[in-house]
Amino acid sequence: MPSEKKALIVGAGLVGSLWAILLARRGYAVHIYERRSDLRRAGYAGGRSINLALSHRGWKALEKAGVKEKIAAVAIPMPGRMIHSQQGTLTFQPYGRAGQAIYSVSRGGLNLELLNLADQFENVHFHFDQRCRHVDLDHNTVHFENTATGEFTAVQAPLLFGADGAFSAIRSSMQKIPLFNYSQSYLDYGYKEVSIPAANGSHAMEKNALHIWPRGKFMLIALPNPDGSFTGTLFLPFQGKTDAFEQLQTHAQILDFFKKYFQDVVPLMPQLCEEFQQNPTPPLVTIRCNPWHYQHRIALLGDAAHAIVPFFGQGMNAGFEDCTILDTLADEHSEDWIKVMDVYNQTRIQDGNAIADLALQNFIEMRDLVADPQFILRKKIETQLAEQHPEDFLPVYSMVSFSHLPYHRALAEVQAQNRLFQQIFKIENLERTWQDNPAIEQVFQQWVRSKSNWGSGT
Repeated sequence: MPSEKKALIVGAGLVGSLWAILLARRGYAVHIYERRSDLRRAGYAGGRSINLALSHRGWKALEKAGVKEKIAAVAIPMPGRMIHSQQGTLTFQPYGRAGQAIYSVSRGGLNLELLNLADQFENVHFHFDQRCRHVDLDHNTVHFENTATGEFTAVQAPLLFGADGAFSAIRSSMQKIPLFNYSQSYLDYGYKEVSIPAANGSHAMEKNALHIWPRGKFMLIALPNPDGSFTGTLFLPFQGKTDAFEQLQTHAQILDFFKKYFQDVVPLMPQLCEEFQQNPTPPLVTIRCNPWHYQHRIALLGDAAHAIVPFFGQGMNAGFEDCTILDTLADEHSEDWIKVMDVYNQTRIQDGNAIADLALQNFIEMRDLVADPQFILRKKIETQLAEQHPEDFLPVYSMVSFSHLPYHRALAEVQAQNRLFQQIFKIENLERTWQDNPAIEQVFQQWVRSKSNWGSGT
């Protein structure tokens, strides 16, 4: 148990800044060390997606931090997907019930608000341009190098939190501990950002939607920005004889590719070729580890504990939920960090693994299935079942994005609902008779009765 209320956080990104606020409100002296320069002066740079999808779990954390209303004023609601076919036709698919939406927010803008709020606490101290060089786990001491001056500093605190991203220096040190399990796996895909500027000061496409151009093995998405622009992201294999980043080198190759697969949006991207060649092509990694703490004095949060691919829009939301769970556990156990970290480690890791699996599964849905007629029909029936039987049926997407149910329960529900729809799709003439079809109701009631025997976890 720490004898003084002092904490060291490595990483001043979204999760680190939020956690600093919550600790500061508990009266802790918080020192945050960040490798990058202060974005409030240097501007946001990081090579990562500049748009994020904020949903229920993230909003709960922002409410705890006291910035919910400020972020809500600039967040853009996206109640559904707008699917762009290769022929240019549009189909809108709602995410949930009427009034439910995920929200497009600026990563840099949100990080800026959290930094500013944290800085208002006298007991929060930021240290930028500090590269972590060594971690002495046994003495809770971290050695930093100031990248501007070359000066070395050793910092010690009773509590140490690693919120320093997917390639965390804190976690890297923990990986040398016996019985520490770690894995990282990459998709064969990278992503490239392109922009769709505002048209006469307004959005050139439907503002309140997450736009998707699904093309089977790859896809383009676009999220709206408050200034009328969209940020587009192409997810594409790195290598391949066709339809791969390695084949898109010249302006002609880039334009031919986009005109073939995304013809309707090409006229809206005047800087397409220049941006495509200038912007980086980061990889997509999933990182899992266990345990998430060391001797109840050091803990991992956010991507440092569970980096995931972005296809469920839950990376930030899951990291923020780490903070709210730790904060809640600190209340429940009167800041007994031995108990807090024990419970955090016992319950949260399965959720981190579950959302990693769900995000990988949702990649297939976004790039391919959203354009499949049977998938579209399934979504319509899911909506009908959720409206008619709210106590017995909740779509998995709604579980993840519009509730605070643990991620592992949503993952368990995937297989149960797949079994349900295997039976539903055996009904004859389903495409024409799905609305209030008594055969669907019969299958559903059988599923509900048998589900308790399966123990789906919901």
